[in-house]
Amino acid sequence: MKIREVKIYCTVTGRLRPVVIEVITDEGITGVGEAGVAYGLGQTAAAGMIKEIAERMLIGRDPSRIEALWSEMYDHTFWAKGGGAIVFAAISAIEQALWDIKGKALGVPVYELLGGKFRDEVRVYANGWGQEHIEVKAFVDAAEKAVAQGYDALKCYPFAYRDPNPMATSKHPSLRSLDKDVLKLALEKVRALRSAVGPDVEIMLDLSGGLTCDETIRFCRKLEDLDLFFVEEPCDPFDVGALKKISDHVRIPMAVGERLYTRYGFRKVFEAHAVDVVQPDICLAGGLMETKKIAAMAEAYDMRVQPHVCGSPLATAAALQMDACISNFCIQELYPYWQTAADYVEITDDPPEARVKNGKIAIPSTPGLGINLVQKAVQPFLWATVKGH
Repeated sequence: MKIREVKIYCTVTGRLRPVVIEVITDEGITGVGEAGVAYGLGQTAAAGMIKEIAERMLIGRDPSRIEALWSEMYDHTFWAKGGGAIVFAAISAIEQALWDIKGKALGVPVYELLGGKFRDEVRVYANGWGQEHIEVKAFVDAAEKAVAQGYDALKCYPFAYRDPNPMATSKHPSLRSLDKDVLKLALEKVRALRSAVGPDVEIMLDLSGGLTCDETIRFCRKLEDLDLFFVEEPCDPFDVGALKKISDHVRIPMAVGERLYTRYGFRKVFEAHAVDVVQPDICLAGGLMETKKIAAMAEAYDMRVQPHVCGSPLATAAALQMDACISNFCIQELYPYWQTAADYVEITDDPPEARVKNGKIAIPSTPGLGINLVQKAVQPFLWATVKGH
């Protein structure tokens, strides 16, 4: 089997801009993958990186040699060593598609190729329900609605609010500071949230590294009595010293990982014992096998893994494959409310978000990643096609 063609789609669906790809073989088997730049900027940059890699390293190659192709991309793109979101978003999307091809060729889900299942279903937490609600009552009402729908774990952004730009997701703090009144409101919202949902619903906070280290410590210590599940990105994720300082001074578990890439990027966080939960994004960290390796390293450092997701349902489907086959799985992130946007476009045929029951999703048994692109939906977003000569 050889790779014959790669199609790259720059989609627009609601407030997200996922880059999704199809890797097509000469035997007619197609694998799909997603680059983890669905929010923020970088869509065309990641698409361009995928195109160059496909032209120079993929066409005519055997798709089953996944680790060999990954190593070639890592060693010979030059920018991958110590690289960031764009190069690893591209590598991650390609690697996912190769696993999808292999699973389909062998007639098994990807997790069967990575050691098999630990679990038949995974617990999820709802994200994306609270940003548009600045006032405390509206914020709490939205949380109670999510709980009524069966979610027993919620994540929120106490400092963020809905960005008026329709092509953005949330507006986070800038200049590493917030006015005193904004901080006070954030504390009120989190305390009101705990009071409204009760002690049995897990609450997670995402601070997106918005404040300085000292302000973050002061803020978190005021919430230590609320039994929070974790605080995500309490500071710049690359500042391991600040992560360690915060975790040493706050009695709440800390989490980080969506902006770290490969096992090499996570190594310093592990060695410093700077956090309690790591959050590699399969669409950014280097793909499925790289995330599996990161999870194994986390296990050696007595840490749990919560795969990060903020993209199309394809990204969620990839995460479910990983959730099934790692021992130290914690909980799965989910955005169940993206689909309610008036301009949302469903680009996949079996979105996991539609299969949530009582706050859990069953692990699928279909071959590969268990999801495909809807051709009619993605064709208008075709950005480039790379073919062999």
